[in-house]
Amino acid sequence: MESYKKLLLANRAWVEEKLSIKKDYFERTYPQQNPEFLWIGCADSRVPPDQVTGTEQGEMFVHRNIANMVVHTDFNFLSVLQYAVESLHVKHIIVCGHYGCGGVHNAMTHKDLGLLNKWLRFIKDVYRFHAAELDAIGDEKVRFDRLVELNVIEQCRNVAETSIVQHAWKREHFPYIHGWVYDLHTGLLKELAMLRPDEDINGIYRYDFDDDDSEH
Repeated sequence: MESYKKLLLANRAWVEEKLSIKKDYFERTYPQQNPEFLWIGCADSRVPPDQVTGTEQGEMFVHRNIANMVVHTDFNFLSVLQYAVESLHVKHIIVCGHYGCGGVHNAMTHKDLGLLNKWLRFIKDVYRFHAAELDAIGDEKVRFDRLVELNVIEQCRNVAETSIVQHAWKREHFPYIHGWVYDLHTGLLKELAMLRPDEDINGIYRYDFDDDDSEH
């Protein structure tokens, strides 16, 4: 059997399982979604957000890319963020990285990876910001793991520095921003950071809004 056909069969089995538990499982989520969480995670196939958090259909809005990056010129990400914050009114934004991240590991090397160089440049910048701490770590794996963590923390700050989030903080006092890291060896999530709506943003990144209808 072709491998992709196994996915279609697995889908039917999944539907049967859900309907055996709740006959109206899909009807309940069909009219609209009302997720409380926005997940910004790595595209790595070993970190499926719904499975590692035990969330059900309709509970989490998801954006994934290489190395869970928050790039202010990425209109794909910004569109997701704006919709999640302004239309879905999510209460929590979770930036989740994972140990053993290939994107972070490649950013630590000098390999020429073509177009990917442009994306990994942002992780290299994170290394530059924290070079003193990272260069002081002799063990390469420990240094790698620490860069994964620092990257998550920096991306949380990048989320907070968007006008989209700051406008929501002023208007609704939500969302909270969480930085987590997933351990592939244990399956456990670890909390690294949390930014609250009253968080003090570095002045140069702070926006002033004249009223609740201001452009952003």
